[in-house]
Amino acid sequence: MKPNRILQIVALGIGFAFLYIPIVSLVVYSFNDSQLVTVWTHFSTKWYAALVRDDELIAAAWLSLRIALMTAFASVVIGTWAGFVLARMGRFRGFTLYTGMINAPLVIPEVIQGISLLLLFVEMGKLIGWPAGRGVFTIWIGHVMLCISYVAIIVQSRVRELNPSLEEAALDLGATPVKVFFAITLPLISQALVAGWLLSFTLSIDDLVLSAFLSGPGSTTLPLVVFSRVRLGLNPEMNALATLFIAVVTVGVIVANHFMQRAERRRLAEAV
Repeated sequence: MKPNRILQIVALGIGFAFLYIPIVSLVVYSFNDSQLVTVWTHFSTKWYAALVRDDELIAAAWLSLRIALMTAFASVVIGTWAGFVLARMGRFRGFTLYTGMINAPLVIPEVIQGISLLLLFVEMGKLIGWPAGRGVFTIWIGHVMLCISYVAIIVQSRVRELNPSLEEAALDLGATPVKVFFAITLPLISQALVAGWLLSFTLSIDDLVLSAFLSGPGSTTLPLVVFSRVRLGLNPEMNALATLFIAVVTVGVIVANHFMQRAERRRLAEAV
């Protein structure tokens, strides 16, 4: 084996170790009986039992899950439309402004976005009385604003790779543009939609900065609860919570990847 090849393998191994050893240690210490996070005593599942009895954490988790689901679906619908316009409509008047508005959330720090939305909602509340206060709806708007850009970029790149002759053939056979989109284009970009949905869901359920600016009484998300507790000291209960999230995300990614690969194999078989 060539020395360069060995060096690449070693560098790759070090990179993966740097990323995954902390995750593995977190999972292991979630089964630790000790009150101290980094001191192992013996195996126990008491922190999972404590997690089940933690009403504040469970309520925050359900709230974050609900917001993340709403954000993912809304972002896919709006982001797909935006990405399709970027890929297929050409350079229309205002195209540069439109592209800049789509890409802006990707480069503007979340702190700036959070402050801007907070000031907007405060002023709107003064002028028209809406929103009356900050809560689930304002958090959802902020998360959708952030996630639309990611979905639009993913969909745009996938749409540009499509063979336009398939859509043109359907149009020649008498299908309407709407029918072509739902019957031809949408199935072909389904993998991009799934990827955008998963990314939006992850960004929303993990978001701390926007949620901190846009939340109000009774709308504390899971990242806000975890952050407030971690500031007072690490708790093994957080290890148990993180382990559950790792397990759910891992299973979700495996299942989604399985269905995406099966759909891709079916599409290739039909093309042949």
